[in-house]
Amino acid sequence: MKQFWSDVIQYRGTHYDFGYTQGEQLRDSPTLMNRRKQWEPKKDRHFLIDPDEVKRLLLRFAPGIWAEIRGLADALQMNMEEAIRMFGGYYLEYNRSGCSIFTDSDLMIRNYDSHPIGYEGRYIIYQPTDQGYAVIGPSMQITGRVDGLNEKGLVMGYNFTHRKQSSDGFICNMIGRIILETCADVDEAISLLKEIPHRHSFSYVLLDKSGESFVVEASPREVVARQSNVCTNHFHVLDKENRYRQDESRQRENAIQMQQQYTTNPYQSFRVMNDSDKDIYSFKYDAAAGTLHTAAYFPKQMKAWFAIGPDRKPVIFDFSKWLQGENVHVKRIKGELDYPKPFVNMEIQ
Repeated sequence: MKQFWSDVIQYRGTHYDFGYTQGEQLRDSPTLMNRRKQWEPKKDRHFLIDPDEVKRLLLRFAPGIWAEIRGLADALQMNMEEAIRMFGGYYLEYNRSGCSIFTDSDLMIRNYDSHPIGYEGRYIIYQPTDQGYAVIGPSMQITGRVDGLNEKGLVMGYNFTHRKQSSDGFICNMIGRIILETCADVDEAISLLKEIPHRHSFSYVLLDKSGESFVVEASPREVVARQSNVCTNHFHVLDKENRYRQDESRQRENAIQMQQQYTTNPYQSFRVMNDSDKDIYSFKYDAAAGTLHTAAYFPKQMKAWFAIGPDRKPVIFDFSKWLQGENVHVKRIKGELDYPKPFVNMEIQ
């Protein structure tokens, strides 16, 4: 087992200033150097962008994020076309991955399954002072969010379905960020998901303080919402969109349903997802489907739990206290994975 970590980054201020501050932090970090190495071979095939179109869409759906990208570009002395390619969350390729989500009326618990060498290792708590809601959760591609909770009590996590028959549009982590920053509840999030252009096919799981959770099956062609409290990596309604074998995804779905029915408290529910002997936590790192983090969000209590690796006790964040001005004292969330290569934030690869 090798030690891994996510850096905890907290900030209050305008989007431009947040982008600039992140750019200063990233300037001498391994993250951007590793990203460029990973993306350069794919640039001409998967990273084609229309900068004017990305700008138009971001100004329409989330103008604050456009300002954040400008701040990143200025701090990194990067032209806007490159900044949009790196941080705009539009057109980029996404590796096949796993992921499992369980909800009840009070919480969402989510295993994020992917490849360790693509994981960013940044846990962000950000409160904008210009526009948009405060959000807590892990980042991806700097500006995007993998899952999270916002100040209104809306929780979001997404699960991959397939990337075939892709189209022009935003990828999952940017859509996740826009949901959390601009939507106050599940209804607003569903409306956004039906309006925003999708690059790939993903399920977006939503929960708010009402206690009702929805799975939104979204492809570049169609978006439908259904009530459910379990989600893995296949669609139920848009069945024609399922492209690869679903056996393992359906087995995980059944395992979650069977084991969670016997839990009596949130910590037991967390253990079902995070323990290595429950048939839900995945060690398939080389297949880009190993569990990297387990996150839990509590919209009524406004708390977030987070753990890296299996069989871990979660680090607990009181988001409500942070929103009242009380900074968190955790600088780094540590864990262990059975994989030899590091996250992109840890060392140059």
